[in-house]
Amino acid sequence: MASDTTPLPPPPLSPRHWPTWLGIGLMALAARLPWLWQRAIARGMGTLLRVLLRDRREVAARNLALCFPELDAAAREALLRAHFTSLGTGLFEFARAWWGSVDPMRRGLTVEGLEHIEAARAGGRGVIVVSGHFSTLEICGRLMCDHVPLAGMYRPHASPAMEWAVRRGRARYAAAMFPKQDVRGAVRHLKKGGLLWYAPDQDPSRGEAVFVPFFGQPAHSLTSTHSLARLSGAAVVLFQHRRRADGSYALCLWPALEGFPSKDATADTARVIAGIEDMARAAPDQYLWIHRRFKRQPDGGSVY
Repeated sequence: MASDTTPLPPPPLSPRHWPTWLGIGLMALAARLPWLWQRAIARGMGTLLRVLLRDRREVAARNLALCFPELDAAAREALLRAHFTSLGTGLFEFARAWWGSVDPMRRGLTVEGLEHIEAARAGGRGVIVVSGHFSTLEICGRLMCDHVPLAGMYRPHASPAMEWAVRRGRARYAAAMFPKQDVRGAVRHLKKGGLLWYAPDQDPSRGEAVFVPFFGQPAHSLTSTHSLARLSGAAVVLFQHRRRADGSYALCLWPALEGFPSKDATADTARVIAGIEDMARAAPDQYLWIHRRFKRQPDGGSVY
């Protein structure tokens, strides 16, 4: 399968794609609103999402109850509301990352740990840059691309029109984009000394996976970070990103994981997921709690 380094085909323009193009057009227009307006609208957008997305609200509430048992009901409800506000802001951040200007996001930005990438690349090694699914994922990935040539691994959109539009948007800043099925392409990129941005923290529908702890709960998790590192010889650097209360962003690259990969795929996966847990604890409103992270359990039961 080709990566996004290949030329884009013509956009799909048949009538069945017109509703999707209308939505894309509205998102592209929204991406051009002033950032202060977007942040204000995002608060109302978050409330609307919380009301309309009942199933996702219930999933998020259950996740928070599982992961933060030390919080009382009022504190968890406040965190739930803050999470949906963050999701509302994230919609505008995604639109800006793909189709708008990120100049407002560069103001007040702090970037730490670039030296860890340089050290990891010594001798021509590639680097797997691991982060989690946060509402800031796309905008902070774009901001990091100002400093290092990140490629990404992603799940293709089911809609051909949305897939085309997002690929075109990401081509503005990413060094390359590899669909999750294109493991060979990703490994080749890493063997050439490239950087690959990857988020392995969602419950996979397929692929090699194991149960490891996440907030004290058994979480079905891909072993792919271990596999990619083993196949490519790449180092693994964790990438923490968050949105501050004043709307600015903080990006932080951690030192490369020592002794990674080991011979134990489960132990390696546990190390990666533990790092993502630390990131989620630092910005709990911004982690993607609406995902059914614990939908598979060792006993075959369901926590939802």
